[in-house]
Amino acid sequence: MSWLEILILGFGLSMDAMAVSVAAGMNARPEEKRALAWRLGAAFGFFQALMPLLGWLAGVGLRDFITNVDHWIAFALLSLVGGKMLHEAFRREEGEKPSLHPGENKGLLLLAVATSIDALAVGLGLAFLDVPIVFPALLIGCITFTLSWGATLVGHRCGRHLGNRVELAGGVILILIGIKILVEHLS
Repeated sequence: MSWLEILILGFGLSMDAMAVSVAAGMNARPEEKRALAWRLGAAFGFFQALMPLLGWLAGVGLRDFITNVDHWIAFALLSLVGGKMLHEAFRREEGEKPSLHPGENKGLLLLAVATSIDALAVGLGLAFLDVPIVFPALLIGCITFTLSWGATLVGHRCGRHLGNRVELAGGVILILIGIKILVEHLS
């Protein structure tokens, strides 16, 4: 997997965390936006880096058993995660806010874990493809931190205009990466 593909993967995985950050920025008081941006960026970035590592570790143990179908598994996982993102983007009404408040510790932890579950599945898929995980995990975490941090700060300005389109873009990107992996391995 090239660094460009990992970069695109990082952007795709960070879209749900970015969408939550935009919504949080829209609802934050001006005096709390900077602190909230740092908290969201750190929490989302950390879990987006941790989850691929955990998924990869689980996948390494299973690799020998499923090497003949690893490309199908990666395709399925990426497509399921991307499809889930698309479904949620269409299901949620424009401007609807998340039910948990990301400024509270409990809400922040739950949202950070929930938005990084897809990264766990991606880590599993990368293990099946025998992709080293440290660089992708760090890059995914850094991208998520940066986008979440920035999305929180500008949420009040662009959030109403972008709405669910951010999550839609992330879902499409993940599905396209899954298709690419499948086509490469079948040809």
